[in-house]
Amino acid sequence: MFIKADERKNGDERLGFMGDVKSRLWGGGSTPPRVLDMDLVLNAMPSVVFLVDAEHEIQYANTAAEQFFQHSEANLRRQRLEHLLPADNPLFSLVRQAFAGSQSVSEYHVTLASPRIGHHTMNIQAAPVGDPVQAVVVSMQERTLAAKIDRQLTHRGAARSVSAMAAMLAHEVKNPLAGIRGAAQLLEQSARQEDRSLTQLIRDEADRICGLVDRMEVFSVNGPLQRGAVNIHEVLGRVRTLAENSFGKHLQFTENYDPSLPPVLGDRDQLVQVFLNLVKNAAEAAPEEGGEVVVSTSYSHGVRFAVSGRHSRLKLPLVVTVQDNGEGIPEDIKQHLFDPFVTSKPRGSGLGLALVAKIIGDHGGVIEWENQPRRTLFRVMLPIAAASEEQS
Repeated sequence: MFIKADERKNGDERLGFMGDVKSRLWGGGSTPPRVLDMDLVLNAMPSVVFLVDAEHEIQYANTAAEQFFQHSEANLRRQRLEHLLPADNPLFSLVRQAFAGSQSVSEYHVTLASPRIGHHTMNIQAAPVGDPVQAVVVSMQERTLAAKIDRQLTHRGAARSVSAMAAMLAHEVKNPLAGIRGAAQLLEQSARQEDRSLTQLIRDEADRICGLVDRMEVFSVNGPLQRGAVNIHEVLGRVRTLAENSFGKHLQFTENYDPSLPPVLGDRDQLVQVFLNLVKNAAEAAPEEGGEVVVSTSYSHGVRFAVSGRHSRLKLPLVVTVQDNGEGIPEDIKQHLFDPFVTSKPRGSGLGLALVAKIIGDHGGVIEWENQPRRTLFRVMLPIAAASEEQS
């Protein structure tokens, strides 16, 4: 499984017991056992799999491991883990535990970082091989995709909760408020001059609450979207024009567009609202001096998500990214970024990103974010018109 056939013939029996596993797997009576090429099995796995001995020398690596460490298997076999990762990495502790305890150990959200491989967050399992233990097999899965799915489910849940709240407010609050305001007007007619300030206060507060409810009504569910083919670059051009003539006068705008992109399947006005909110947030986060907002478009192959009301998965290949060079997202609101009324702005309402999540969810799209020093970006993935029409 982990060593080549010629190595077994040459007498290297450190892992020779794996041949017995193959025989038990494929053997049957007097029929000569078929040889299963375990390399093909392991190389087909998307997980990073490699085998290390007690000296932390790599004895085997599958294709995913070659890509992860950016070395061929032949090069990896001649190296120790210490040559690939910092010696204080938690991975080494897991390997030692597997050797010492003769049992499988796991750890989640482990950070693996080096100049060669970059920065990754992984789920890692280490399992001993042999009795007594001769080696440890390590399996690692990237946390990126799982985190995206988790965040997307959270965003859609936030959007649904806002929609329900909007419907409740419109039905249960505005009608009583109209009665309260009317009663205050009647009282004002017969009230003394010194008491009219109180009736005016009642009317002003009723109007303020009605204004808030009106803002929330944009979240209410008004039936299916009237979708059509929309040129995403026309949408982004409109957003840039609005930004440069209002809140974004101090910014440097950079556009990295792929002009060959097909149309988006969506509602043009709502998409303008989405990207206007994202660009406005980026503009407010960027510094007054040297502030920059970068808007990019690209095509991403192989992105599919399940969408309510469809039997097949929807392709989401069109990607729009809005990036700023501000201070980033405060740590205390990261987990609730798309919830309503959550904001770090002194005068913010906390409804902008909640509305963005709702509209993107209605389009069957995905929104995600990344936060690094001087680099915060929001990435929106949307369906293209041609692919969606073929699936309909």
